[in-house]
Parts: sequence; structure tokens; C-alpha cells
Amino acid sequence: MEEFEEFTQAQKLRNVRYDVRGPIAEEAARLEQAGHRITKLNIGNMAPFGFEAPDSILVDMIKNLPTAQGYSDSKGIYSARTAVAQYYQTKGMKDADVEDVILGNGVSELITMTLQALINPGDEILIPAPDYPLWTGITALCQGTPVHYICDEYNHWWPDPEEIESKITSRTKALVLINPNNPTGAVYPREILEAMVDICRRHDIMLLADEIYEKITYDGAEMINACTLSDDVFTITFSGLSKTWRVAGFRSGWMYISGPKHRAKNYLEGLSLMSNLRMCPNVPAQHAIQTALGGYQSIDEFIYPGGRLYEQRNVAYKLLADIEGVQVEQMDGAMYLFPRLDPEIYPIENDEAFVIELLRQQKILVSHGRAFNWVDDQHFRLVALPAVEELEEAIAGIADFLAGYRDALIRG
Repeated sequence: MEEFEEFTQAQKLRNVRYDVRGPIAEEAARLEQAGHRITKLNIGNMAPFGFEAPDSILVDMIKNLPTAQGYSDSKGIYSARTAVAQYYQTKGMKDADVEDVILGNGVSELITMTLQALINPGDEILIPAPDYPLWTGITALCQGTPVHYICDEYNHWWPDPEEIESKITSRTKALVLINPNNPTGAVYPREILEAMVDICRRHDIMLLADEIYEKITYDGAEMINACTLSDDVFTITFSGLSKTWRVAGFRSGWMYISGPKHRAKNYLEGLSLMSNLRMCPNVPAQHAIQTALGGYQSIDEFIYPGGRLYEQRNVAYKLLADIEGVQVEQMDGAMYLFPRLDPEIYPIENDEAFVIELLRQQKILVSHGRAFNWVDDQHFRLVALPAVEELEEAIAGIADFLAGYRDALIRG
């Protein structure tokens, strides 16, 4: 019998990782197929936990279905792009225009387009650690080099501008900012944001501001859109409907381009090419954008005292902080906690294996810290989306698992 060469993946995938949906999620699926109920605290998917989209968004999308059957403009429908431009005008960007807006199938697609249009092999992108791992994965896929700057766990998970600047080289093309941050829940103060903008100004690099959680903040934490801090730094701002308006499955996001666009004409032509190559964003979901950005903002009822996200955040933080050897910074925004396990008590050598064992024993699914390009094996990410009672049960399970882990070490 004739032998054929095996089909193999492209070499450019060799350094690409997206462990948030990797072996741990596969093990969870195997356990579910075996009949186990898994408490999923690993991904910020709001729908399974009863966070429903506002009726007005669903109604508008349904009403527009008869006219949403064909392709739209490759950058998105005019009314939705205008709504995004006007939204940034309300933030102080008085020159924001429809031509500054590109819609996408979620922020993830727009991140991919942005980096594909930007990176040449060997170019460097400054990315926070821990990060939302798509930024690192797509940079590697484009044959660029992800360079991680460290967010300081002992200073509210804020980045250190001096450390960021120390990592800039002649190959640095852009600085990525994730605010509010996934996975730490940090919201950056004005002085840090201004310092990061100034770094981009002085080193003539792009600022890429991932602000998908911009409306989910707590206890008066001030969310400042990075684009509002300069008119002389080329900035691309990413946001969308997935989190604030609870329609992650609609894949409805946008990018807003600001700063000295006249100096980026060639790059913007590249972005237009990327838009054309994907034909257009999902047309029905685009019709939700104008409705979402105008009128009553329903997320407010969740993030203030008494609201689900607010109360679940507080319960998750307190219960984790009460576990011996667990240190955790309260989230100021988004929906995640990123606890640290004291290595003197829990000397974990492989955080992925640790999380898989937690899953097998307690049927609780969290994400390990290295999935977010963090530098040690002592962290995991937990989402605070389940109802209070389910969070109490799940974190009690985590506490029991950790007690067993600690006792086994003492006996051993």
C-alpha cells in the first residue's frame, strides 16, 4: 500500500497558544459526557448564568432581519458606525467620524485584523502580563514577538510605566492596553494611562486600547477611555456589545481610530483591505449597535450595590480571601478575580495540572494563570458570574480541595 505524507499544521502555529479553551476545557467536556455537572467559572460567557440581553436590542435586530439578508459595506452599516462615532463624541472626541469606525465579528476579529495589517516578522508588540491571551496568540501567529510587561500584583495589578518603557526597542510597533483588565479586574488610574500614552508619543508607537469592559466598574472606579487623553498619539480603541449588553454570541464589536490619521494612511489602507477580505461583519447583529449605545444603559442595575454582578463580586472576593494561603485583589472592573496561592503552603509545579485535578475532584472549572501568559504557576482566574448560592458552593469546593492538597503535603 502506498504511503502518503502526513498533513501537518503550519509552522507559524508552533508558538500560538490559547489555553483558556485548551486541555482543561476538553477534560471538562469529557466529564460532562460521562454525566457529571460542571460548575464553569472559566469563561466570561454571561448567557448561561441568566444575564439576558435587553429586549430593545432583540426587538430591533428582529425588526431589521428582512433587510439584513445581504452583505453590508465591508466596514459595517452606516447607521451603526455613526452611532459608535457619536458615542465617542460624547466622551469628548468631537472629531469622531463614521470613517473612523470599523465594525467586526466581535473584538476578537478586529484584534486579528489590526495585527495582521500591522506586523512584519520580528516586529514586537508590548502586551500586559497577565493578558487576554488572544493578543499574544495573534501576535505570534503574525510572526511577531509578544513582549510582556508585568502588571504589579502588589499595586492593584497596575502596570509600571518605567518597566514598559524599558522594554521598548527599535522593533516595537504598538503598546496594548487592556482596561478594565481581563484577567485581573484592575481599572487603571488617570496618571498611569497618561504615562502610557506619553510612552507611545515619545517612542512613536501605536496605542491599542482594549476596552470591552468599559461600562462594568464598581464602587466609583473611574474608567477613562485612553483615546480621550491625546490627539497626537495614533490610537485604536476596541469595544463592543458582548459584555455590557450580554450578547457575546452576536459577535458585534467595533474599533474606533483616532489621533494623527494622516500619518497612518498606508496602514489604514491595509485595514481597509482586511475589512474587504472578510466581506463584512454579521449584518443582523450590526443593527443592535445603535439601540445599545443610545438610551437607558441596563448594565447599571447589575454593577451598583444590590445588583447581581456587584454582590457576586463581593461574595467571591470574601470567600476566596478567607481561604488559608489565598491572596486576592478585589476587582474594580470586569468580572474576574485572579487569586494567588501562597507557594509556601501550595507549592504548585504545574498550574494546568493543578486546575485539571481540581476539575476532576470537585467538578469546578477555572482557568490556570499561565493561560494568561502570567509568569508563575501560583495563580488561577475565576469568573464571578454564577448566582451567589452557586458561588458559595463552588468556592467551598475550592477550599476543600486546597485543604486536601495542603494536608497531603503535610502527610507526605
